[in-house]
Amino acid sequence: MKTLQQALLLFMLAPLVKSAPPIQQESINIYDYETEDGQLFKQHFEDNPQGANVNKKTTAIIDILFQRDEGATKLPPSTNDVDLPTCLLCVCLSGSVYCEEMNIDTVPPLPKETAYFYARFNKIKKITAKDFEDFPTLKRIDLTGNQIEEIEDGAFSKLLILDQLILAENKLVKIPALPSKLTVFNANSNKIKSKGIKANAFKKLNNLSYLYLAENELESVPQNLPESLRILHLQANNITSITDDTFCKSNNTRYVREQMTQIRLEENPVILGKYPNSFTCLKSLPTGAYF
Repeated sequence: MKTLQQALLLFMLAPLVKSAPPIQQESINIYDYETEDGQLFKQHFEDNPQGANVNKKTTAIIDILFQRDEGATKLPPSTNDVDLPTCLLCVCLSGSVYCEEMNIDTVPPLPKETAYFYARFNKIKKITAKDFEDFPTLKRIDLTGNQIEEIEDGAFSKLLILDQLILAENKLVKIPALPSKLTVFNANSNKIKSKGIKANAFKKLNNLSYLYLAENELESVPQNLPESLRILHLQANNITSITDDTFCKSNNTRYVREQMTQIRLEENPVILGKYPNSFTCLKSLPTGAYF
């Protein structure tokens, strides 16, 4: 009897109970918002919350699923913002900083441990005394292809272990004071005249091996070249004459410049054949016009 009463009660209540819609079973994919699929998936729920049958609570849950760990690495902002920290704007790797073709017009702040700095083909116009004052670890600076017209006094004075300084393809009219440990100095393709080089600019650079001053406006060979010099490029200048003391020592006929292996003087108006005593100390003759 009791069972019959329960069955009758269910029969009477059945019309009052609205059948629930069938539950659609879908596979669940967890997407990362930083990926393309994740962005499309998130946009689907944001733009079509009703069509997706997602209420506010569900949307919140989805956001939690997509939320990245706060400690995770974030993608760097656009490099169009020149005020960004240097290692977001440029590339920093094991003591090297690469800021090539970034349209920067000043030397950016560098990490303290920077040893090699490359900022080629930018729009830098001036090197100030403060740009490198706190970076004693610098060994190489390459500023090729900028618009540098001025270098303040002492700009490189604190770079005690700087080995290579590359200033080619700029607009320099004079050579700054150079660090004593320099082995390579390249100022090719500038506007440097002889008056822009002090008489003792290279004399105390006892490690200087490679000096590149081609395609400038020099009227004479720089004076007091160090004994350590091996390669000297002076082609395509306005050099008109050479003296017996330019490379050798007129008062010492036994003197030999042991290290010098290459001197390039082609594309200058000087006729080298007029100065036969100027090359007696050299192991090989300079390249250039002799007639």
